Amino acid sequence: MDRVPTHVLVPLDGSPLAAAALEHALAVYDCRTTVLNVVTPLDGPMSEGGILELDDDRREAAEEHAETVLERAREQAEVAGGTIETAVETGDPAETIIDYAERHGVDHIVMGSHSESRNALARRLLGTVATAVVGDAPVPVTVIR
Repeated sequence: MDRVPTHVLVPLDGSPLAAAALEHALAVYDCRTTVLNVVTPLDGPMSEGGILELDDDRREAAEEHAETVLERAREQAEVAGGTIETAVETGDPAETIIDYAERHGVDHIVMGSHSESRNALARRLLGTVATAVVGDAPVPVTVIR
């Protein structure tokens, strides 16, 4: 018998599939829900930092994007009649999602399968994140397609 989750984590990147994952989590699970945006370090392996120089403007843009994503999530939750907690972490996306789940007593993760970005590299990387989380998460993962 499946256990009913008490704390669901929804990683959001601002994509429509991520928003669909939050919609699903709010509709299906009546429990604590945390929305997590992972800011990839600009000097990290999954960022453009290997090609472009790290600078304050890019860091500030990434932080502003994270806040925009979380604000949209708050609005989405309010419309759905739910409440969410929000968090921003920095690191490798898959590792950070898994680490966050372990550190905060998350017992279910709901996420989009990939970005619907027009950028093929972004789609592939985000699909890789979902695959890594499914493979390594210590809790059940629901992937929204």
